[in-house]
Amino acid sequence: MDPLSAAEVEHFLQFGFVRITDCIDRDFCAAQVRHGWERTGYDPHDPATWLRDRLHLSNKVFWPVGQVAPKAEAAIQQLCGGAERITPPGWSDAFIVNFHIDADRPWAEPSPSTVGWHKDGDFFRHFLDSPEQALLTIVIWQDVAARGGATFIAADSVPVVARHLAAHPEGCHPHDFGGLIRHCRDFRQAEGRAGDVYLLHPFMLHASSPNHSGIARFITNPTVSFRESMDFDRELSHQS
Repeated sequence: MDPLSAAEVEHFLQFGFVRITDCIDRDFCAAQVRHGWERTGYDPHDPATWLRDRLHLSNKVFWPVGQVAPKAEAAIQQLCGGAERITPPGWSDAFIVNFHIDADRPWAEPSPSTVGWHKDGDFFRHFLDSPEQALLTIVIWQDVAARGGATFIAADSVPVVARHLAAHPEGCHPHDFGGLIRHCRDFRQAEGRAGDVYLLHPFMLHASSPNHSGIARFITNPTVSFRESMDFDRELSHQS
C-alpha cells in the first residue's frame, strides 16, 4: 500500500514538500542523538560547553532506509515512481547540529532577506533533468519546534528554480540559486517530532534558521538519486 494519501501527494505537488510522521522509532532516535552528543564532546545539559553555533558531524554508521524507516522508504518510492527508478537510499548519523545559531539576535521570520537561501547539490552542475537529486530529505532526530532551529523552506520556490534551469540549458553552478529567493513569498519552518521525515522536491530553496530554544537541533539531510536523468517529454500514466 502506498503510504501517502491522495491529499498528501497533492500537497507535495502544490507546495514541494510533505511531512511524514512517526517514521523512525523514537527510542532509536534518542539512542543516536546520545551517540551524537558523545561525538561532539559537549555536555547536553550545559549550554556553556556548546562552543560552536553549529556542527556537521561525519557519518560513522549507515542504515538502509527500509531497515530504520520503512514508511519513509515506501513514500520515497511512491513519489519517485517506483523503487526501480532510484538508487536504494541510505541514511547515516551525519548529524547537522544547530546549537544556538543567532540566539543572541532578535527573532526574524523567514523572508527573502534571510541569509543563506540555497539549493542543495554542491557536487554537480545543475540541469533541469539532473538525476543526482530525486528528492531531498530532512530527517528529524530530536523534537524541533518553531524558533528552535527548524529548517526554513520556501514552498513556492520549485517553479522559480525550474524556470531558471529551463532558461539555462548550459547548466548552472550550485551557487547560482540563492538570488532566486526574491521571487518567493511562501515561507515555512520544517518543525516536527523525533522520527518525522520531510520529503522535499530537489528544487526547493531552503536555509538554516536561528535557534532560540536553548535545545540543540539534530537533523540529517540525505539525498535520494534517480538512476537516470529526469524525462519531462513522456506520456504519464495515472499512477506516475
